[in-house]
Amino acid sequence: MAKRTKSALKSARKSDRKRIANRIKKLRLKKAIKELRATKDPKSFQELYPKVQAIIDKSAKSGIIHKNKASRLKSRLSALLSKITEKK
Repeated sequence: MAKRTKSALKSARKSDRKRIANRIKKLRLKKAIKELRATKDPKSFQELYPKVQAIIDKSAKSGIIHKNKASRLKSRLSALLSKITEKK
């Protein structure tokens, strides 16, 4: 077994904590988007949309997803919003 310094062990612990936290944030993002896409009612969609948009922005800011992906997600969701409200 290779020697491991105190700093390497601490770094491994830190990265484990970060990985778990990032995973939770990414799952929260995916769940929010999935929930929004499943919504067919225009009124509830409009209520949920800003919340999901905020989650997307926070995820991009913290590096969970790339800023271009965040932009793409928001664009597609806004297109879906206009499509749903158009059906009224």
